[in-house]
Amino acid sequence: MSGKMKSRKILLVEDNPDDVELTLRAFKKNAILNDIVVVRDGAEALDYFFGPHGCAVVGHNDIPAVVLLDLKLPKVDGIEVLRRIRADERTKFVPVVILTSSKDQKDVLAGYSLGCNSYIRKPVDFNQFIEAARQLGLYWLMLNELPPEPGT
Repeated sequence: MSGKMKSRKILLVEDNPDDVELTLRAFKKNAILNDIVVVRDGAEALDYFFGPHGCAVVGHNDIPAVVLLDLKLPKVDGIEVLRRIRADERTKFVPVVILTSSKDQKDVLAGYSLGCNSYIRKPVDFNQFIEAARQLGLYWLMLNELPPEPGT
């Protein structure tokens, strides 16, 4: 699983340090060797994309293959981050997977109405989380075809 996946970046937007550690451990256990950029709130996520040297400005190589986005974030919530990603021509096609503990149907509807690619509830059990990470890596980093860079 590590061949194609090594050069594709993952952006993890997660404020809970335990969930960050769990996600990183699950990816490592599944031999997902991608660069993983962790940002800890919605404002940092928006800076990553749109700040003075953000990837949307710097170039297509820095745009992640997939964004794993928590919803309950400090400063700017995940729904607003998704809204801003989808509103910008440079980032509107970046795959965004909402990875959250929220079971609120309002959040599910908001995520899909704003164009998230998938909505996954974080499994509580570590073994289930490892399996979810394996499937995420397999699909989004190996099987999913990214759209061409704008203007190509």
